[in-house]
Amino acid sequence: MSFVTEYLERRGVGYEVAEHPRALTSMAEARALGITADEVVKTVVLVTDRGPALVVVPASRRLDLRLAREAVGDHAARLASEEELQRSFSDCELGALPPLGSLLGAPVFVDPEVLEHDTVMFAAGTQTQSIKARCGDLFRGEEVQVIPLTRPD
Repeated sequence: MSFVTEYLERRGVGYEVAEHPRALTSMAEARALGITADEVVKTVVLVTDRGPALVVVPASRRLDLRLAREAVGDHAARLASEEELQRSFSDCELGALPPLGSLLGAPVFVDPEVLEHDTVMFAAGTQTQSIKARCGDLFRGEEVQVIPLTRPD
């Protein structure tokens, strides 16, 4: 059991674990799982004037940095470097952050498109394991701000 699944168990969140070949990106994760990228969410870390912030978007979409900066209230916010990710989230492999702010100690901003899905898949802290959970259960009890973070193509 991983620290992510232990956390979900403590919170009473139902989930399914899916093992898959190593996936370095959320798009690769979707391919490895044999599902569409819309069903996978990616967690991106912004470095803000108040510390790291998690932004959660569908894997099929690109983060709009201008919208993300507005959401976090810091127009100088930037994407975290690999070194910063390893330092701040050492329990997680690169590219495998779960969208759980209370677990990772960071505020969470979720694109509304994520919540259009009944269930989502997300990285479980490793590049070879994903978790499927109902959105309502996953974000219940989390301090989440729902705000547009992507633009339509």
